[in-house]
Amino acid sequence: MLVLGDAHADDPDRRESLRAAYRAADEDAALQVGDLLCYDLPAPTWFVAGNNEDFDVIDALRRGDATLSTAERPHLLASTADEVAGLRVAGLSGNYAPTKYDNSRAELTGGRRRHFVRSEVERAKSLSDVDVFLCHEAPHGLLRVGGGRDPGCAAVDEILRAVEPELCLVGHHHRHAEATFGDVRVVSLVPVWEGYYTLDAETLELDRHPVPDAV
Repeated sequence: MLVLGDAHADDPDRRESLRAAYRAADEDAALQVGDLLCYDLPAPTWFVAGNNEDFDVIDALRRGDATLSTAERPHLLASTADEVAGLRVAGLSGNYAPTKYDNSRAELTGGRRRHFVRSEVERAKSLSDVDVFLCHEAPHGLLRVGGGRDPGCAAVDEILRAVEPELCLVGHHHRHAEATFGDVRVVSLVPVWEGYYTLDAETLELDRHPVPDAV
């Protein structure tokens, strides 16, 4: 299975890196951790929304309507789970904003639609039998940024404690890092213009690959 970090594929060069990863991996399914910004993809793809998306498209996917006319519409994981290549994959879409966390989804407008809210975290915590969890924000203990600060998100911590997936894949920070959170293996992914990953659905072994040549 193809695994992809942030894409930011509204940029033409980065969109080509995204498509080159699909070609190089030649997998039947893909997982992606947000900031996708390209929703016409060459293989079935399950993803979580990041803080940089076309939020009209994301809203349409949340509603499950048919406003997208792409041949291979991606599958949004928004405090939901799905079966992918024999794995139960779940995800939390969005990023954290303390001033919006207790709002309802309907109260988020414009660019604020990028956030998740408490009710969505609670819904994600109720999911069961999850093998792989996707999120844009990181849990604590995975990364250190500017001056050694841990950018972990307590809401993601709560989900991992409740759901206990085998593997959690993280976007947003554009860096590769690995850690464990309790018994959960957590991996932060590089963006697609720096490489891509493949996941063995039987062993959950994750392999990193260099940026493929554009064709």
